[in-house]
Amino acid sequence: MSNGGGTIDLLKLIGRLSPECFQSIERRYSILRAVEFRQPVGRRALSVELGLKERTVRSEVDKLKELKLLNADNMGMYVTDDGKELLEQLSDIYQSIRGIPDLKKRLQEVLGIDSIIIVPGDSQSNDLVLQEMGRSASRYLVEIMNECDVVGVTGGSTMAAVSDQVTSEKKFPKVTVVPARGGLGKELMAQSNSVAAKIGKNLGAMYRLLYIPDSLEKEALQVIQSNDEIRQSLQLIEKMRILIFGIGRADILAKRRNLSSDRINHLMENGAVAEAFGHYFDIRGNDIWEYKTVGLSLETYKEIPQVIGVAGGADKAEAIIAIASIRKDITLIIDEEVGNKIIKILN
Repeated sequence: MSNGGGTIDLLKLIGRLSPECFQSIERRYSILRAVEFRQPVGRRALSVELGLKERTVRSEVDKLKELKLLNADNMGMYVTDDGKELLEQLSDIYQSIRGIPDLKKRLQEVLGIDSIIIVPGDSQSNDLVLQEMGRSASRYLVEIMNECDVVGVTGGSTMAAVSDQVTSEKKFPKVTVVPARGGLGKELMAQSNSVAAKIGKNLGAMYRLLYIPDSLEKEALQVIQSNDEIRQSLQLIEKMRILIFGIGRADILAKRRNLSSDRINHLMENGAVAEAFGHYFDIRGNDIWEYKTVGLSLETYKEIPQVIGVAGGADKAEAIIAIASIRKDITLIIDEEVGNKIIKILN
């Protein structure tokens, strides 16, 4: 906001005088935002999504219709053009009500990172927050992309949510989106290939696929690299100008890779909290162990001009701290819940 400090001070005064005013604003903002993501949607589904009583939702929806911010037909509710405009205008105010500017300032101080985007809420308990993180990542990605960029992406549920929200009126026919890693796990839509394809299509960009698993023996990789398409995809990884990736917990990724119980115990005993690019890190960013994988290396990661890490939920706090220790010029896109947990840990 252009007059951020004064506006925040005014909001604090209003909050002291009339806290119920903020409760009403938050509730109606949440309803509008939920309808925007889920439209067309019914009242019952909306009450379940937001954890509100159905009569509360009915009352608020009636008021929003009266204000011409919502419409409804036999399919469900929709946000009007006026409602969409109001959501955009209210975004900064809503963040101020939730104390996001103060949280961001504290995180910048304790992590030593300037570029942090915080989405209000908890993405682990509210799927709408995860989608909002995806939307924030999409907007930032489009903002920093150049016409001929190579954009690398990883897989995982967070990155799948990002790919769902990527959109742009401007198309990027000369941009190439490429998986930064090989395949991992069994969930199709969370594979890096699926994420790359969806983001590429939504941006009107080119995309390349990497038809190999994340882990391969050295001899097998040498044989596979004789395939032109795979070799070209691996070469593009070395040319990335932008990387957008999900930040993973060490224990979760170790189990997903089917590491032995002895190896997992060894990692946990040595303080592993994060995994990225096949490396397992402790909370200070020290490299504990490397699992030989296909794709982006740690050395290449450190040289990429623009890196964007996306993660949410309190249980990702230590992993985020670890990854943030490796590069201070990373852009973090996180939720409010994990931001508060990071503050608790580092304080």
